Amino acid sequence: VQLQASGGGLVQAGGSLRLSCAASGNVFSLNSIAWFRQPPGKQREFVAGITKGGSAHYTDSVRDRFAISRDNAKNTVYLQMNNLKPEDTAVYYCVGLIITPPTDYWGPGTQVTVSS
Repeated sequence: VQLQASGGGLVQAGGSLRLSCAASGNVFSLNSIAWFRQPPGKQREFVAGITKGGSAHYTDSVRDRFAISRDNAKNTVYLQMNNLKPEDTAVYYCVGLIITPPTDYWGPGTQVTVSS
């Protein structure tokens, strides 16, 4: 499985960005695809995830501002980020997850910078 994130950039606080995660390879083996982020000087953290069946999950800090969705025909997962805040600044990674056996596939990240 290969994952490629795109759509990052520089945006002012209050603005929006949409990240895309294009998956290729044995995509059907994935149980879910998630977005993680790593702010400067901090550990990676879960942001949002969506299961094969379409169930979405969010960390509390983005629940009312971000929306994850998937286009199965394009093997692509999106993260719509609205009302961005400076604390959303991070490198964002999309990750493909398999439950059994526990396996995760990481793509290269995309930088999101939110200026105040």
